[in-house]
Amino acid sequence: MTQLRDLVRRAPKRGLEFPPWLERLVSVGIVATDPQVVRRQRCVNTGAFAAAGSALSHLLFNSIHDFYGLAIVNGFNMIFIGAAFVVPQLHRFGPNVGAITLVLLALIVHSCVVWSFGLESDLQVYFVLGGVVLFFFGVQNWRLSFFFFGLFVVSLLIALNFAPADGLVMPEDRAFRDVLSNQAMINVSAIFAALLFFALAALQRAEVELEDQHERSEALIGTVMPQSIAARLKSGHEDRIADRIETLSVLFADLVGFTSAVRDLAPEQVVEFLDGLVRSFDALAQTHGVEKIKTIGDNYMAAAGFDGRAVDGAVAVGRLALAMLATIARHPPLGERKLRMRIGIHCGPATAGIIGATRFSYDVWGDAVNFASRMESHGVPDRIQVSEVFRDLTKDAFDFEERGTTDLKGLGAARTFFLTGERSAGQVLVAGDPASECSGSRS
Repeated sequence: MTQLRDLVRRAPKRGLEFPPWLERLVSVGIVATDPQVVRRQRCVNTGAFAAAGSALSHLLFNSIHDFYGLAIVNGFNMIFIGAAFVVPQLHRFGPNVGAITLVLLALIVHSCVVWSFGLESDLQVYFVLGGVVLFFFGVQNWRLSFFFFGLFVVSLLIALNFAPADGLVMPEDRAFRDVLSNQAMINVSAIFAALLFFALAALQRAEVELEDQHERSEALIGTVMPQSIAARLKSGHEDRIADRIETLSVLFADLVGFTSAVRDLAPEQVVEFLDGLVRSFDALAQTHGVEKIKTIGDNYMAAAGFDGRAVDGAVAVGRLALAMLATIARHPPLGERKLRMRIGIHCGPATAGIIGATRFSYDVWGDAVNFASRMESHGVPDRIQVSEVFRDLTKDAFDFEERGTTDLKGLGAARTFFLTGERSAGQVLVAGDPASECSGSRS
């Protein structure tokens, strides 16, 4: 399972990235902070630059062919080239100001150019670019998008039905119009390709970012609760998650002398020690199939048996406890002090569920929790004190040493044992043997 710590520290996924100079170019003039507005305005800038490139190609060709004879048309092209510098600066006045200006400019200039060169030039093909206005305004402004798309359609219909075939400028030069037709087709294809590529790149980037956020949220949910509970929470089928577990095995572990040991230490030392220790315990819990519930100061709480398999859960908790004692024994000292640990375990009924609105958590309550806590607090350093119930459930898997009767605060006298180790492989009852299962079941 991906660790939340690693995801949080990992640089966010970015998806397809353009060269830095291109990123700066398509972001010119954009001051918005809303990601959707920024994406739309970047599309507008891309459209303005693509249109300016098309106008520049016409300007160069027209100038070579007959600069003075085509002076009026060249003026239109220069206006469009200037739009590439003006339109990005209009974004600061509103989310759609630049887009509206570019669209109206395209309608006016292309209408004039079509009437200048006529339908034989096929320049009316530029009106089909009206379909890309949706990239400029977005689906949330669909009324504005369809309004301007309608203007393009109306302008195209007017041109097709009323514009002169040979145009008003140099009507006798049919060869020139053939070249304009070819140039227009190529430019329209290039503009479509540029806008579609940018739109798809923006979509891919958004999908990658969404996937990254999904991974983080999944890891976060998996950190604060068991995977089975997380799945139920995400399904949305339950208004409240609350379960009754007939036999839950609960473990509490506490560092002995921790408070006095940290009194004169730097915060960094304390956090580094606890972080390393708790991360080791977390790994052990995952290895043994035990659910970490929470840490409370220097106290570690874990449990197993949520699935109703009481014996398997108890054995898993016992193995975890033995592994934790081995871990603390070889763990570096805190400052100059070697810390020891008390561990307590009990099996019993419990209630589990999710509580809270902010920073909600999955927690367990009941006799199993209270008794296990007393097993720890009344225990002995470097020993695992367990209840008689736990001993009875796991006596085929572990060796025990009877401690005797212990007076537990608030619970009275109880017979307790020390868990000393696992039995040899030949003596351990196979996990899942029906004869070993408790009658407890998950509600």
